[in-house]
Amino acid sequence: MIRNNEDKVAAMMDKTFALRRLEVVQDAPMVADFKARWPGLFNVREVKAEFKRITTVELQSKFFLQLDAHSENLMKVFARKGGVLGKKIKAVMLPMTRADSIDVKRECILRGLTVYLNEDPQKFVKDYTTDDQCIERDLAETVFGIYVIRHNGADPDDDPEDIGIVLEGVEVLSGLRSVPFAMAMFLGLVYSLNISYPPELKYTFEAVQKIIMEMEGNKLSAKVQTLKTLLARSSF
Repeated sequence: MIRNNEDKVAAMMDKTFALRRLEVVQDAPMVADFKARWPGLFNVREVKAEFKRITTVELQSKFFLQLDAHSENLMKVFARKGGVLGKKIKAVMLPMTRADSIDVKRECILRGLTVYLNEDPQKFVKDYTTDDQCIERDLAETVFGIYVIRHNGADPDDDPEDIGIVLEGVEVLSGLRSVPFAMAMFLGLVYSLNISYPPELKYTFEAVQKIIMEMEGNKLSAKVQTLKTLLARSSF
């Protein structure tokens, strides 16, 4: 019965795609208003479906396939970075040495990418423990980010209590299984809602979109072009 209902929602979302895109592009509604009007969009299945309607690309499989394909070369590039940034990269990559988990490796690489591009991963992935008293207030003030709630003292490969996505102070997805999966869903929401990347993370998202996802990659910023060149050299 649940499956049948999901299929009906998917069919309705498919039929109303053109109307929804017109509304998003022309009216640029607030996230809270758009979620109230189109609640069927705000689940994993429909975020992936909407991304495919817009781009013809399979979001989840393409994201993980490409991230894994670039992982070894990204780690080579990271390892060559010296100075303060090099130390910061080593710190965010440390959980990889403590947990034999593909999700932990992917998360470390994504956080390392942000640091390498001289941006702050904590401005995007917000880490909390179940003991924190400020979670609701912080999320209500968050314009753009992923939140991770872990048990106090949890190991890197322990399952978090919750992982979700917040846009304009609105929790738009929750119960996600990993930070890398949340990153993929975030990219899907960016396209679905036609929202701009935050300035403080513009290089991270440019690299994810244009290098990892290979989308709209004809024109790159100097910083991301340098990274792409170094990755190409590292493959030899």
